Amino acid sequence: MKVNKAIFPVAGLGTRFLPATKAQPKEMLPVVDKPLIQYAVEEAYAAGVREMIFVTGRHKRPIEDHFDMTFELEVALEQAKKQELLEVVRSVKPEDMECIYVRQAQALGLGHAVLCGQRLVGNEPFAVLLADDLMVHDKPILKQMVEQFAEWRASIIAVQEVPAEHTRRYGIVAGSEVNERLVDVNRIVEKPAPEVAPSRLGVAGRYILTPGVFHEIATQPRGVGGEIQLTDGIASLLRREKVFAYRYEGRRYDCGSKEGFLEANVELALAHPQLGPGFRAYLKTLEL
Repeated sequence: MKVNKAIFPVAGLGTRFLPATKAQPKEMLPVVDKPLIQYAVEEAYAAGVREMIFVTGRHKRPIEDHFDMTFELEVALEQAKKQELLEVVRSVKPEDMECIYVRQAQALGLGHAVLCGQRLVGNEPFAVLLADDLMVHDKPILKQMVEQFAEWRASIIAVQEVPAEHTRRYGIVAGSEVNERLVDVNRIVEKPAPEVAPSRLGVAGRYILTPGVFHEIATQPRGVGGEIQLTDGIASLLRREKVFAYRYEGRRYDCGSKEGFLEANVELALAHPQLGPGFRAYLKTLEL
């Protein structure tokens, strides 16, 4: 029951960031000194995941290149005796980490993207990480969830309290409190209007799911937006299995929006051990 595989749905077009994403994947946009997708992969690796499954689309080749060996660059750094930079480059993909790529031919929704990884996942529990949600804590959020999964042996969904007026942006869950961080889910709804939302617990971009969810996704009709929704698959899974919602510890940046992306860059730059002090001093000089 160890969580050794993770799916990263990265086939989206990133239209909210045009023209920056016209020729590069939104997942490769840098936050300080690393692309968004690397933060998600590092979080999964820290949680014990070693098999990274990227569900890609057209124009996503830079993601593959990023996690591939760059022979010429490594040789150049080695010859220049730039050992520190060489270690940075090599750390992007540790030797015990495997990267696998599968195409999502049509953008039919998050549920469909997850379904594209079914053959690679097999009959194992697996994680799903959305790179748009950059999530930060001393103990990585997925690691927190893996610990919960080890105890409960059931699907775990990361959630956070959201303002009532924002329920249309999230999958919303409701259920009975198990403890201060865990909810035994009995209902999950995709992007409900505030007046019909069952709670204000919004799903964040981290999941640990049992393989039973694949059958539920595959048998779902198209949902909100005419897409195959992961939320609908999880709602159907509730009839057969326990699903828990986990109030994670940490900070989430919605890097699918320009505002969240800028917030992440500023706050992570301030927290950066080398850049932070100088950047903080610079900000103090601005007339805000």
